[in-house]
Amino acid sequence: MLGTGAHGSSLWGEGSAVHDYVAEMTVVSPGAAEEGFVKVRTLKEGDGELNAAKVSLGVLGVIYKVTLKLQPMFKRSVTYVIRNDTNFGDETTTFGLQHEFADFTWYPSQRQVIYRIDDRVPSNTSGNGLYDYFPFRSTPSLLLAGVRIAEEAQEYLKHADGKCAGGKLTTATLRATSFGLTNNDYIFTGYPVVGYHNRLQSSGTCLDSPNDGLITACPWDSRIRGEFFHQTTFSLDLSVTKNFVRDVQTLVALDPESLCVLDLYNGILMRYVTGSSAYLGKQGDALDFDITYYRSEDPKAPRMFEDVLEEIEQMAVFKYGALPHWGKNRNVAFAGAIARYENGAEFLKVKEEYDPLGLFSSEWTDQVLGLRDGLTVLGEGCALEGLCVCSEDSHCAPEEGYFCRSGKVYKEARVCRYEEVSGV
Repeated sequence: MLGTGAHGSSLWGEGSAVHDYVAEMTVVSPGAAEEGFVKVRTLKEGDGELNAAKVSLGVLGVIYKVTLKLQPMFKRSVTYVIRNDTNFGDETTTFGLQHEFADFTWYPSQRQVIYRIDDRVPSNTSGNGLYDYFPFRSTPSLLLAGVRIAEEAQEYLKHADGKCAGGKLTTATLRATSFGLTNNDYIFTGYPVVGYHNRLQSSGTCLDSPNDGLITACPWDSRIRGEFFHQTTFSLDLSVTKNFVRDVQTLVALDPESLCVLDLYNGILMRYVTGSSAYLGKQGDALDFDITYYRSEDPKAPRMFEDVLEEIEQMAVFKYGALPHWGKNRNVAFAGAIARYENGAEFLKVKEEYDPLGLFSSEWTDQVLGLRDGLTVLGEGCALEGLCVCSEDSHCAPEEGYFCRSGKVYKEARVCRYEEVSGV
């Protein structure tokens, strides 16, 4: 949780990120010979190095002990409200100030948003609600396989209407089942759902799946033929969310079917995160966009409406300067990311001091932190997996025969003319 900056949704108080509740931390790192080759540091509030350790990607050493600030147990009151997205851009900047645990689920293709009205209430308020989100429950493996086969068939046949119908069925089912909310562990009797914080902040029971030989499984379990997806997750400063939402709406207006694929994964989850003192934390109050979408088992197979999803990804990163979620992204989101953190250089100084030999680093962490090349991989099919991107028409690697056109990377020997075929 600390290594990747895990968070919920809140702009109130200390915010929603776990690392912003750290009061003290003990880190074990390599040491000199006279220290027994180990050095133990206890970091407390006010220590600059604690700001590096709060979100560290694991590269500073072993996080041995953490002291967290706690609060007395409290209850929350949750109500979901469905609205059209006409004024959604404006409301992204204000809704989080009105409700302590507010968030959104946006279905751009349906022009709808689900507003989560979620507030703290006195502990003596009646209610013992539970949030057990249906997609995060153990599910029959045959059902998961059937859903995946249908998705693959729609991709193969370029059947956009099928994706839209499936997306509407998914969202309608979730609404009809109150997204997994119950008022008393068993049934949903109506809003608001009131319950203790830990029971409404939790998401699902897949961790407690039955040991039944994979008759049932979590949807993402790689041992079965289930979900296989990309995730693009980033945060935008609240000052630009209105414009970003407007840009996405403009793309959808050009082709309303283009984002039906998101409905199959319950739309775009949007959560509020406060600015943090952590060097690799959020630089200011922000809105986090969590986008999950179909990924082919064949890394060289184009996806339906891939151009629209990649346009959204590139707009966020390059036009609006989005910060990446350290744990959920494709390579593109990390390109040049460290430069967008005001104290990124300070973090790297602490890393060098704690682990000068790089024992706790890897090729991947070095690439993400801008210490090594290789984050952008030029090769056949690289753009399909989010491994390469370019922002202008140019020869991005002429010595290897690659060039940029319309934000895509092409192999020059394979492209004699440029055609727009079925939107790809």
